[in-house]
Amino acid sequence: MKQTRRNGPVIDQPNGQDRILSRLYGTAWGRFLLKPLTSPIISKTAGWFLSRKVSCVFIKSFIRNNNIDMSQFEPVKYRSYNDFFSRKILPEARPIDGDPMHLISPCDSKLTVLPITSDSRFTIKHTEYSVASLLKNEDLAEQFNGGYAMIFRLSVDDYHRYHYVADGTVNAPTRIPGILHTVNPIANDYFPIYKENSREYCILQTKEFGDILIMEVGALLVGKIVNHNQPGCVCRGQEKGYFQFGGSTVVLLIKADSAVIDADILENSAAETETIVRLGEKIGVSSFLD
Repeated sequence: MKQTRRNGPVIDQPNGQDRILSRLYGTAWGRFLLKPLTSPIISKTAGWFLSRKVSCVFIKSFIRNNNIDMSQFEPVKYRSYNDFFSRKILPEARPIDGDPMHLISPCDSKLTVLPITSDSRFTIKHTEYSVASLLKNEDLAEQFNGGYAMIFRLSVDDYHRYHYVADGTVNAPTRIPGILHTVNPIANDYFPIYKENSREYCILQTKEFGDILIMEVGALLVGKIVNHNQPGCVCRGQEKGYFQFGGSTVVLLIKADSAVIDADILENSAAETETIVRLGEKIGVSSFLD
């Protein structure tokens, strides 16, 4: 899938990881090899190793190969690769848009925004999803008919912490067990990854945007989704949690007529082009403006 920066050129540069995943997902022998890799026990084992001190040997090469600007992150000594992977960014490197009527991105990611039809469905790269299968809850799914599904896909070079997009109140999270495919768009050509992968969601009740469903989706070799939230009040820009190793996804579901999404993002999404966004950046405006 193509990518574009806000007000910038289109980027479409398959990397080594894309080529490997294309062979794994695009061939019969590759999909056979994937079966054990997508098992949660394999991810837990990988997560255990990447939380050990010896895994620090991979950090320097990762920084070099992915051109990570470490000046944006807190200057600390990492205890493990996972400690590095979930590193904290300096607040000044990701300023939060201060207008409460602006919908902001919860994370650094590649964003696709898709309309949810009246029968509670949306389509990613010719793969149809029902919101009910995503949530395992038909009554809750119906509440988002006519709204938007916002897919924030994090790749391994992204900042892997995610934050609340508005002030409000959250309920207790719901966890849905599953397997762990990569969230790279290549996998979506062969598997309905967002209804097969392990995931967790909660509802954020807000004044400016109504109820927003926030979901974290695990991915291939992700050791853990770590959420801090407890039921109660939260603040716009407050950290909600983080992913350990692997590319992962945050999904926001918003209800019909609750927000106007920025035109460039909708145009890119209609053309199957992801928009590169940063934490705290405006991506839409409340429909409840006075």
